[in-house]
Amino acid sequence: MKLHGFNNLTKSLSFNMYDICYTKSASEREAYIAYIDEVYNADRLTGILQNVADMIGAHILNVAKQDYVPQGASVTMLISESPIEVPKEEPPVPQAVVCALDKSHITVHTYPEYHPNDGISTFRADIDVATCGEISPLKALDYLIRSFETDIMIIDYRVRGFTRDISGKKLFIDHDITSIQNYIPDDIRKQYDMIDVNVYQEHIFHTKCKLREFDLDSYLFELSKDQLSKEEVDDITQKLRIEMDEIFYGKNMTLPN
Repeated sequence: MKLHGFNNLTKSLSFNMYDICYTKSASEREAYIAYIDEVYNADRLTGILQNVADMIGAHILNVAKQDYVPQGASVTMLISESPIEVPKEEPPVPQAVVCALDKSHITVHTYPEYHPNDGISTFRADIDVATCGEISPLKALDYLIRSFETDIMIIDYRVRGFTRDISGKKLFIDHDITSIQNYIPDDIRKQYDMIDVNVYQEHIFHTKCKLREFDLDSYLFELSKDQLSKEEVDDITQKLRIEMDEIFYGKNMTLPN
């Protein structure tokens, strides 16, 4: 496909993940938040975004990053499709992360939080990769999924704008896609229940994923199933499943009596 000038299509990938945990006491909830802030601090997130830029063939122009108080972190990168000369002396980078690209960017924001009463804690990370030109953010989707412990994934992909071929005809998309699932490896797809909502004529693709297997020990923080009574196991399991369903379906659900 020969184009008239630059490829002006904008391709945007939004990756929203949730990790869910049961924290029995207030001290465990605080410890969980501290653990998340340490494991997914601004420096670690910067490394993940740098790998994303490498995978999609982008060149990083600028990075801004920040660790927040009391919790959470952000990174933003500006990127370009081809190298751009930058001054040798650059201003110091603050303790937050933002990566900027020429006409493109990559961002990540984290949101650890917990329920005030029921012992449920969640960690959410929002990652956005927006590219302009021929580079595609979908190349990094597999890596992003494997970079986080993910119970729920909500993924959006959209192609916006248009470019022209040499005859002047508008092209509103430059690649074939029927579902985001096409870009998720088989071994990962087998682990999740998935729902698609796609608007093909608008080049909008939406996929939600919920982990199928449920091992309670994987959701207990500083605790094991052997330390709990059968009633506690059943109660905690129910709370965790409801939390996952509420996030997956986007609505509150009432615990049965």
